Amino acid sequence: MKVEFEIIAPDSGSSFKLINWRSENDKFFWHQHPEYEIIYVKKGSGKLHIGNHLGEYQEGEVMFLGPNLPHTGLGYGVIGEHEEIIVQLKDIFLGNDFMSIPEMEGIRKLFERAIFGISFTGKTRQQVAQKMENLTQLTGLDRLISLLEILKILSQSTEFKILNSRDSRYDFRHQDEERINRIYSYVEENYTKDIKIEDIAEVANLTVPSFCRYFKKMTHMTFTDFVNEFRINNACKLLHTNMGISDICFESGFNNISHFNKTFKHFKSKSPRDYRKEVLFVGTLN
Repeated sequence: MKVEFEIIAPDSGSSFKLINWRSENDKFFWHQHPEYEIIYVKKGSGKLHIGNHLGEYQEGEVMFLGPNLPHTGLGYGVIGEHEEIIVQLKDIFLGNDFMSIPEMEGIRKLFERAIFGISFTGKTRQQVAQKMENLTQLTGLDRLISLLEILKILSQSTEFKILNSRDSRYDFRHQDEERINRIYSYVEENYTKDIKIEDIAEVANLTVPSFCRYFKKMTHMTFTDFVNEFRINNACKLLHTNMGISDICFESGFNNISHFNKTFKHFKSKSPRDYRKEVLFVGTLN
């Protein structure tokens, strides 16, 4: 799989694009595009990979990403239902000169910070989440004014963290993007089998020592931990079904139930059995 350069067109009759995205079990999608992106995660939680940043996101997350900043689709690897409301826009969405007027200084600085990726917290997150939901009910000038209010809130907020310590737009633009895609895709297709480090190093076109250093640098985790976490996330999905725990163990790529239980507890801080009990309990509340 090669990196996807996504072409985005504004909605008809609008200067920006608004997406209400619902999904389950998305495929890995490592992509970039020249638009800025405001993301509100309405439902779901999971892993995110944005530039050099690898972490987790929770339901209610609000992020602002700059143009050409490579990132995975947030629906990848989630368990159960996932929903996002997304605004995609260019810095000239209001015309070439609008961002240069004095009143836009705060928003202009927000756009400059966005090249590193920004995650918002606290009251900012709550305010923007509500306004993002309202956007889907508005049209025309009302929708545009509401978007400007969102940008104003984000630009004035101090409740945020920068996701990348440096500009990552160029780190991944060429061979790294294709290499990361090949690695992720290989794991996705082979996680139920015994993945040998020599084989994945060959997929990445690196020697084994070089691959180990490269993968740790790019993801901040060892390849073994990455594969195990991928397998455990798959096991979590299966624990929502009636499949037996022993069968889930082997279906997720483990060949030893003791090792499976130990690895599961390492990543989830509970046993597979306890995880299933929690899932069933939550299900009775819904």
